[in-house]
Amino acid sequence: MNSGSSQENIFLAAMIRGAIFDADGTLLDSMHIWHELGERYLKSRGITPEEGLSRRLYPLSLEEGCEYLREHYRLSSSLKEIERGILRIIEGFYRDEVRIKPGVREFLEGLRQKNIPMVIATSGDRELLAAALTRNGIAEYFGAVFTCGELNTTKHEAKIFMACAEFMGLEPGNVAVFEDALFAIETAKEAGFITFGVEDASAIHDRERIKALSDYYIESFRGGIQE
Repeated sequence: MNSGSSQENIFLAAMIRGAIFDADGTLLDSMHIWHELGERYLKSRGITPEEGLSRRLYPLSLEEGCEYLREHYRLSSSLKEIERGILRIIEGFYRDEVRIKPGVREFLEGLRQKNIPMVIATSGDRELLAAALTRNGIAEYFGAVFTCGELNTTKHEAKIFMACAEFMGLEPGNVAVFEDALFAIETAKEAGFITFGVEDASAIHDRERIKALSDYYIESFRGGIQE
Protein backbone atom coordinates (compact mmCIF):
# COMPACT_ATOMS: atom_id res chain seq x y z
CA MET A 1 0.00 0.00 0.00
CA ASN A 2 1.37 3.42 -0.87
CA SER A 3 1.89 5.34 2.37
CA GLY A 4 1.20 8.76 0.86
CA SER A 5 -2.15 8.05 -0.79
CA SER A 6 -3.21 5.71 2.01
CA GLN A 7 -2.49 8.35 4.63
CA GLU A 8 -4.30 11.06 2.70
CA ASN A 9 -7.42 9.00 2.01
CA ILE A 10 -7.76 7.79 5.59
CA PHE A 11 -7.26 11.21 7.14
CA LEU A 12 -9.78 12.78 4.81
CA ALA A 13 -12.35 10.01 5.31
CA ALA A 14 -12.00 9.99 9.10
CA MET A 15 -12.14 13.80 9.37
CA ILE A 16 -8.99 13.81 11.48
CA ARG A 17 -7.98 17.32 12.54
CA GLY A 18 -5.23 16.57 15.05
CA ALA A 19 -2.83 13.79 16.06
CA ILE A 20 -1.47 12.55 19.39
CA PHE A 21 1.66 10.38 19.33
CA ASP A 22 3.06 8.13 22.00
CA ALA A 23 6.88 8.24 22.07
CA ASP A 24 8.47 4.97 23.22
CA GLY A 25 7.63 2.09 20.88
CA THR A 26 5.66 4.36 18.56
CA LEU A 27 7.93 7.17 17.34
CA LEU A 28 11.11 5.88 18.99
CA ASP A 29 12.62 2.43 18.57
CA SER A 30 13.39 2.39 22.27
CA MET A 31 11.57 -0.39 24.09
CA HIS A 32 14.49 -2.81 23.87
CA ILE A 33 16.55 -0.71 26.30
CA TRP A 34 14.24 -1.75 29.15
CA HIS A 35 15.04 -5.39 28.44
CA GLU A 36 18.79 -4.73 28.25
CA LEU A 37 19.35 -2.55 31.33
CA GLY A 38 20.57 -5.26 33.66
CA GLU A 39 22.90 -6.75 31.09
CA ARG A 40 24.30 -3.36 30.09
CA TYR A 41 24.89 -2.42 33.71
CA LEU A 42 26.72 -5.64 34.57
CA LYS A 43 28.84 -5.49 31.42
CA SER A 44 29.81 -1.90 32.26
CA ARG A 45 31.27 -3.34 35.46
CA GLY A 46 33.03 -6.20 33.73
CA ILE A 47 30.55 -8.82 34.90
CA THR A 48 29.08 -11.47 32.59
CA PRO A 49 25.28 -11.58 33.02
CA GLU A 50 23.41 -14.84 33.37
CA GLU A 51 21.40 -16.17 30.44
CA GLY A 52 17.80 -14.97 30.59
CA LEU A 53 18.54 -12.07 32.94
CA SER A 54 16.30 -9.69 31.00
CA ARG A 55 13.30 -12.00 31.41
CA ARG A 56 13.95 -12.20 35.15
CA LEU A 57 14.28 -8.43 35.61
CA TYR A 58 11.57 -7.15 33.26
CA PRO A 59 8.58 -7.64 35.63
CA LEU A 60 10.45 -6.02 38.54
CA SER A 61 10.43 -2.37 39.54
CA LEU A 62 13.69 -0.43 39.30
CA GLU A 63 14.24 -0.82 43.03
CA GLU A 64 13.51 -4.56 42.95
CA GLY A 65 15.80 -5.03 39.96
CA CYS A 66 18.66 -3.22 41.69
CA GLU A 67 18.19 -5.39 44.75
CA TYR A 68 18.28 -8.54 42.63
CA LEU A 69 21.50 -7.45 40.92
CA ARG A 70 23.13 -6.54 44.21
CA GLU A 71 22.28 -9.82 45.92
CA HIS A 72 22.62 -12.25 43.01
CA TYR A 73 25.93 -10.84 41.76
CA ARG A 74 27.20 -9.94 45.24
CA LEU A 75 27.85 -6.33 44.30
CA SER A 76 29.56 -4.16 46.90
CA SER A 77 27.71 -1.03 45.72
CA SER A 78 24.68 0.27 47.60
CA LEU A 79 21.23 0.05 46.06
CA LYS A 80 21.32 3.82 45.43
CA GLU A 81 24.66 3.54 43.61
CA ILE A 82 23.35 0.72 41.43
CA GLU A 83 20.22 2.72 40.67
CA ARG A 84 22.28 5.76 39.68
CA GLY A 85 24.38 3.59 37.38
CA ILE A 86 21.30 2.21 35.65
CA LEU A 87 19.77 5.68 35.30
CA ARG A 88 22.98 6.87 33.65
CA ILE A 89 22.61 4.07 31.09
CA ILE A 90 19.03 5.15 30.37
CA GLU A 91 20.07 8.79 30.03
CA GLY A 92 22.93 7.94 27.71
CA PHE A 93 20.64 5.82 25.54
CA TYR A 94 18.12 8.62 25.01
CA ARG A 95 20.70 11.34 24.55
CA ASP A 96 23.12 9.50 22.27
CA GLU A 97 21.72 6.26 20.90
CA VAL A 98 17.96 5.90 20.42
CA ARG A 99 16.64 6.26 16.87
CA ILE A 100 13.24 6.99 15.42
CA LYS A 101 11.42 4.19 13.63
CA PRO A 102 11.83 3.93 9.85
CA GLY A 103 9.50 6.27 7.98
CA VAL A 104 8.53 8.38 10.98
CA ARG A 105 9.96 11.65 9.70
CA GLU A 106 8.26 11.28 6.31
CA PHE A 107 4.97 10.39 7.99
CA LEU A 108 5.09 13.44 10.23
CA GLU A 109 5.98 15.66 7.28
CA GLY A 110 2.92 14.35 5.46
CA LEU A 111 0.71 15.39 8.36
CA ARG A 112 2.35 18.80 8.58
CA GLN A 113 1.67 19.39 4.90
CA LYS A 114 -2.01 18.70 5.65
CA ASN A 115 -1.86 21.31 8.44
CA ILE A 116 -2.68 18.71 11.08
CA PRO A 117 -1.36 19.77 14.51
CA MET A 118 0.63 17.13 16.40
CA VAL A 119 1.45 16.65 20.08
CA ILE A 120 3.09 13.91 22.14
CA ALA A 121 1.59 12.06 25.11
CA THR A 122 4.26 10.06 26.95
CA SER A 123 4.86 8.15 30.14
CA GLY A 124 8.55 8.97 29.83
CA ASP A 125 10.82 11.76 31.00
CA ARG A 126 10.37 15.13 29.29
CA GLU A 127 14.04 16.11 29.25
CA LEU A 128 15.30 12.81 27.86
CA LEU A 129 12.52 12.72 25.26
CA ALA A 130 13.39 16.27 24.16
CA ALA A 131 17.01 15.23 23.68
CA ALA A 132 15.98 12.21 21.61
CA LEU A 133 13.54 14.16 19.44
CA THR A 134 16.04 16.96 18.80
CA ARG A 135 18.92 14.62 17.94
CA ASN A 136 16.68 12.73 15.51
CA GLY A 137 15.41 15.94 13.90
CA ILE A 138 11.69 15.64 14.62
CA ALA A 139 11.14 17.95 17.62
CA GLU A 140 9.88 20.71 15.31
CA TYR A 141 6.79 18.72 14.33
CA PHE A 142 5.17 18.83 17.77
CA GLY A 143 3.34 21.75 19.31
CA ALA A 144 3.55 20.35 22.83
CA VAL A 145 4.63 17.39 24.92
CA PHE A 146 2.40 16.08 27.72
CA THR A 147 3.78 13.65 30.29
CA CYS A 148 1.90 11.32 32.61
CA GLY A 149 4.19 12.29 35.47
CA GLU A 150 3.44 15.99 35.20
CA LEU A 151 -0.29 15.31 34.95
CA ASN A 152 -0.18 12.79 37.80
CA THR A 153 -1.85 10.12 35.68
CA THR A 154 -1.24 6.99 33.61
CA LYS A 155 -2.53 5.87 30.24
CA HIS A 156 -4.98 3.59 32.00
CA GLU A 157 -7.13 6.72 32.16
CA ALA A 158 -7.86 9.25 29.43
CA LYS A 159 -6.66 12.37 31.27
CA ILE A 160 -3.50 12.84 29.21
CA PHE A 161 -5.29 12.30 25.89
CA MET A 162 -8.04 14.75 26.84
CA ALA A 163 -5.40 17.34 27.82
CA CYS A 164 -3.80 16.95 24.39
CA ALA A 165 -7.13 17.37 22.59
CA GLU A 166 -7.98 20.43 24.67
CA PHE A 167 -4.61 21.98 23.82
CA MET A 168 -5.40 21.56 20.11
CA GLY A 169 -8.96 22.84 20.60
CA LEU A 170 -10.45 19.64 19.21
CA GLU A 171 -12.98 17.00 20.22
CA PRO A 172 -11.76 13.39 20.64
CA GLY A 173 -13.72 12.26 17.61
CA ASN A 174 -11.52 14.43 15.38
CA VAL A 175 -8.20 13.40 16.91
CA ALA A 176 -6.02 10.41 16.02
CA VAL A 177 -4.07 8.64 18.77
CA PHE A 178 -1.00 6.64 17.73
CA GLU A 179 -0.01 4.01 20.31
CA ASP A 180 1.84 0.69 20.47
CA ALA A 181 0.46 -0.52 23.82
CA LEU A 182 -2.86 -2.37 23.99
CA PHE A 183 -4.01 -0.81 27.27
CA ALA A 184 -3.35 2.73 25.99
CA ILE A 185 -5.27 2.02 22.78
CA GLU A 186 -8.16 0.69 24.87
CA THR A 187 -8.17 3.88 26.93
CA ALA A 188 -8.13 6.17 23.88
CA LYS A 189 -10.78 4.12 22.11
CA GLU A 190 -13.14 4.25 25.10
CA ALA A 191 -12.67 8.03 25.29
CA GLY A 192 -13.82 8.44 21.67
CA PHE A 193 -10.52 9.02 19.89
CA ILE A 194 -9.63 7.58 16.48
CA THR A 195 -7.04 4.92 17.24
CA PHE A 196 -3.98 3.89 15.25
CA GLY A 197 -2.20 0.82 16.53
CA VAL A 198 1.54 0.91 15.79
CA GLU A 199 3.41 -2.37 15.65
CA ASP A 200 6.36 -2.81 17.99
CA ALA A 201 8.36 -5.90 18.88
CA SER A 202 7.68 -5.33 22.58
CA ALA A 203 3.93 -5.76 22.04
CA ILE A 204 3.99 -8.48 19.40
CA HIS A 205 2.14 -10.86 21.74
CA ASP A 206 -0.82 -8.41 21.65
CA ARG A 207 -0.63 -7.85 17.91
CA GLU A 208 -3.91 -9.46 16.90
CA ARG A 209 -5.83 -7.87 19.76
CA ILE A 210 -4.39 -4.46 18.87
CA LYS A 211 -5.30 -4.91 15.21
CA ALA A 212 -8.84 -5.93 16.12
CA LEU A 213 -9.35 -3.02 18.51
CA SER A 214 -7.68 -0.19 16.59
CA ASP A 215 -9.50 1.75 13.90
CA TYR A 216 -6.33 1.54 11.79
CA TYR A 217 -3.07 -0.38 12.09
CA ILE A 218 0.49 0.54 11.10
CA GLU A 219 2.98 -2.29 10.67
CA SER A 220 5.58 0.25 9.57
CA PHE A 221 5.43 3.98 8.93
CA ARG A 222 7.02 3.20 5.59
CA GLY A 223 4.39 0.66 4.63
CA GLY A 224 1.17 2.60 4.82
CA ILE A 225 -1.92 2.25 7.00
CA GLN A 226 -4.21 -0.77 7.21
CA GLU A 227 -7.92 -0.22 7.75
